Amino acid sequence: MLNFDFYNPTHIVFGKDRLNELDELVPKDARVLITYGGGSVKKFGTLEKVSQALGNRPIFEFGDIEPNPKFNTLMKAVDIVKKENIDFLLAVGGGSVMDGTKFINLASNYEGDAKDLLTHGFNPVPVKKAFPIGTVVTLPATGSEMNNGGVISYEGGKFPIFSPLSFPKFSILDPELTYTLPSKQVANGVVDTFIHTVEQYVTYSVDARFQDRTSEGILQTLVEIGKTTIDNPEDYNARANLVWCATMALNGLIGAGVPQDWETHMIGHELTAMFGLDHGLTLAILQPAVWKVRREQKKAKLIQYAQRVWGIADGSDEKIIDQAIDRTETFFQSLGLKTRLTDHGIDETKIPDIIRALEKHGMTALSETGDVTLEVSAQILKEAL
Repeated sequence: MLNFDFYNPTHIVFGKDRLNELDELVPKDARVLITYGGGSVKKFGTLEKVSQALGNRPIFEFGDIEPNPKFNTLMKAVDIVKKENIDFLLAVGGGSVMDGTKFINLASNYEGDAKDLLTHGFNPVPVKKAFPIGTVVTLPATGSEMNNGGVISYEGGKFPIFSPLSFPKFSILDPELTYTLPSKQVANGVVDTFIHTVEQYVTYSVDARFQDRTSEGILQTLVEIGKTTIDNPEDYNARANLVWCATMALNGLIGAGVPQDWETHMIGHELTAMFGLDHGLTLAILQPAVWKVRREQKKAKLIQYAQRVWGIADGSDEKIIDQAIDRTETFFQSLGLKTRLTDHGIDETKIPDIIRALEKHGMTALSETGDVTLEVSAQILKEAL
């Protein structure tokens, strides 16, 4: 097992009817900015319940944070934070709202040009202080409710931001708040959680047995409940398991002390930025292709994945890997997702544009070993056609 530090200060408040606890979780004298997305939190009454739970505190609102939150939109919220002396931010929504709120917080407390915050990659941004953040999760997918990262869109690119100051102080996870999600968003959330897990698991072995077994448990759970929670959105137990899997997949636990990949995410970000494809959909398209191209580098872990997650034991190593990849793609398709680039109007002529975007954004040595060059990325995209 590799050396690691593990730190996660987020207080999770899980279960039904927990919104009324906001009054105890948020400081009594806080000036609160509530952030949200496209309006579903208003339509289904979540925003009203949040406001009521906050009582007599001064409350301000900032909505219309986009999927793949945009820098220019978020900077409008920064103006509100500064003008109204906001000192607590409460994100009500999914990963984009939470990611955007983390950026609003960091940009509000940064002394330089906020664009500079987008240039640090996976390294912590140079911000020395920040306001506390809370979240109310309405879409399980990204794990942003219990981690310190986010992804921000700017001028055709998607840029990660990280800071130890970005961990939410608390996150309310009420599975019932997710019942009204469209099935497509639930499917994307299942896939996003699945790929977060395999990008920390299907790499190479460092004898991290707890991390492996925990990852396998998340993956098996997603396979068991993925279609159920789409077909029966008010099945509390299925949805509760999805919500908790999404949180645990990217809160640092299964990634501690193990090599991590993230090539699927990095290439997927370019597909989202260029063609507007949902983030989870890009992952469903790319992951089988990644494994086909890099099957030798990931051979041992792919076989372990096949045996422990899918129960595939018979046949040659190559046949076992083939079956595991096929079963994975079939699982994504069972959620209603089309898993080929050509299904979405993206043909081979677009690949050079995607490769140029990867080069522009410095994504020239991806994977757990840095061996995914632009040429290998092009092979993956061809395989995904």
